[in-house]
Amino acid sequence: MAANKAKDENRDDEPMYVTLEYDDGTEIETEVMGIFEVDGKEYIALIPDDGTDDVYLYGYADTGDDEFDLIDIEDDDEFDKVVKEFDVLMADAYEEE
Repeated sequence: MAANKAKDENRDDEPMYVTLEYDDGTEIETEVMGIFEVDGKEYIALIPDDGTDDVYLYGYADTGDDEFDLIDIEDDDEFDKVVKEFDVLMADAYEEE
């Protein structure tokens, strides 16, 4: 996937969207589900607008001026930690409802 840069045009009461652009030119519109931390690093969860129940997880780096970079998680152990933390956060959110 190409390096992703997105502009945060989020209003407090409106969802934030990010368009992912892959190397082959494919674009997928996603909604930001949330940003969370694992072992001192920030990650972002994105929900694709493709009718599936998939969630995409990426590293997240704030670059200032309401922009950020998405970073592929290439290390399997790191990805496993991120998925486990995401699952815990979702279980906690479900229990709060």
